Amino acid sequence: MPEISRFYGILIAMFWDDHNPPHFHARYGAHRAAIEIATLRVLDGNLPSRALGLVIEWASQHKEELMSNWEEARNSRPMRKIEPLP
Repeated sequence: MPEISRFYGILIAMFWDDHNPPHFHARYGAHRAAIEIATLRVLDGNLPSRALGLVIEWASQHKEELMSNWEEARNSRPMRKIEPLP
């Protein structure tokens, strides 16, 4: 699971062979969630509300980069790191 960003103890990653819809994975401690890029809704899993809020804030600022990484992953190409929240 290639890491594309990390901030406030939250790991953001994507898989190369993941299923549609385009999404990314967020991990915070023992919590995990898959977040759809287009809608920023939780597809699977859960995160504590504060961590989820940070992930949604970050993802809303980086939707284009996330979609670009999704396309790179679908074509088995390296993904780019995305700036974390400040």
